[in-house]
Amino acid sequence: MGIAVDSFFLDPEGAGTLQARIQQMVAEGILSGRFHKGERLPSSRRLAAHLGVSRITVTLAYTELVASDYLTARGRSGYFVSDNAPVPPAYNPPPKPRDAVDWSRALARRFTGGDTPRKPTNWSDWPYPFIYGQTDPRLFDHANWRLCVLQALGQKDFGPLTSDYYDQDDPLLVEFIARNSLPRRSITARPEEILITMGAQNALWIAAQVLLTPRRRAVVEDPSYYALRDVLVQTRCALTPVPVNEDGLPPDAIPEDTDVIFATPSHQSPTTATMPRARRLALLDRARALDALVVEDDYEFEMAFLGAPLPALKSLDRDGRVIYVGSFSKSLFPGLRLGYLVGSEPFIREARALRATMLRHPPGHIQRTAAYFLSLGHYDAQLRRMATTLHRRRAALEAAIDRHGLRVAGRGAYGGSSLWMRAPDGVDTGALAERLRAGGVLIEPGAPFFAGPDRPRGFYRLAYSSIPEARIDNGVARIARAIEAAR
Repeated sequence: MGIAVDSFFLDPEGAGTLQARIQQMVAEGILSGRFHKGERLPSSRRLAAHLGVSRITVTLAYTELVASDYLTARGRSGYFVSDNAPVPPAYNPPPKPRDAVDWSRALARRFTGGDTPRKPTNWSDWPYPFIYGQTDPRLFDHANWRLCVLQALGQKDFGPLTSDYYDQDDPLLVEFIARNSLPRRSITARPEEILITMGAQNALWIAAQVLLTPRRRAVVEDPSYYALRDVLVQTRCALTPVPVNEDGLPPDAIPEDTDVIFATPSHQSPTTATMPRARRLALLDRARALDALVVEDDYEFEMAFLGAPLPALKSLDRDGRVIYVGSFSKSLFPGLRLGYLVGSEPFIREARALRATMLRHPPGHIQRTAAYFLSLGHYDAQLRRMATTLHRRRAALEAAIDRHGLRVAGRGAYGGSSLWMRAPDGVDTGALAERLRAGGVLIEPGAPFFAGPDRPRGFYRLAYSSIPEARIDNGVARIARAIEAAR
């Protein structure tokens, strides 16, 4: 019995070479039980014609599957599913015994119930994903990243690939950050003042754990990054949300007993406000007067396509009281989970020790791959491509907003990847977001960004990093219609 050629479909957006994708397609058919032992596969000529690929590509894929015992070749009869093909074992778990633990008492601390909203994992399948912080595969340099992965897996890099750094980091990556990334923000730092982290959120967590106790007070912007607020709540410190305005965090509103200030001066999250130089200096003066530390999250500075961004707050610091957080997650891809902390050596020493007790260090081969991608110039080339594309998408989004009568509450002065929006009075953007999903539109309600029980319900965020330019106007039109219907 033969397997119909129509049973095979090659995803045009799939990853890997054509040969690898054909191998995976056949193997998945066998492992899923759709193709049975002894069934004949379509000839290489028929499958190649059906998929629109060369016959040699199919033949090579079949040959590899024979070598791995998924298929067997029978002379001129063709290729068949092997009798020895791997199959998923049948597994029937035994009935679960009744849990005798009273977890309401056993859990010493709880980390669920925070403010972090969940975004659909299949966001890329939605026609109008105004979703923030995700990678658009059309903008990523897959080919050169793959070459850097292969280079990092080579014999020359066997040590970085396999070694336990204990509490240290890849020197090539640290050197690139010190010589290239930080000078772009007018920051100078020695390797002893740099720590690689598992993304910016991990960096913020480490800073909070090292600096805060239940007897200390932290200030956070309001609205702010909701995951940061969850992190600070978990430290059990006294937490004071300070409302921001069009220039970001107002220094004179910071309480007298503040120990640590968390701020996003270059690109306030989520309002996108940029703190002017005069206010940055005032913030440093206020921190000095309070003998407080400042944790600066400098996310999205690479997305400054409208003009050169202001130097980082850390570059203006003459006291060593600013701790700087950077990340490659937004500019490369969030799944990379690579960020970094920059601070005075005594702080980095303790942060390094804390990281070592938790995860030792981020994987060596990931650090080395990123170091190659950055140092070989691929990163800068990708940033230029992203800047060009994001500039066009932002222009299209702003034009659509004007055309359909929506209201912008904040737009980054130097670029970025999102706009902060405000709906008319009486419109709950949480309910609005749920209604829009039925029409294939994803927006982010603004309430989770605010602290306290009485959160404003009329704000929302529109990101343009993940939506094609051609779909922006139609998506905004759907938002405008939904808002009008909700009034």
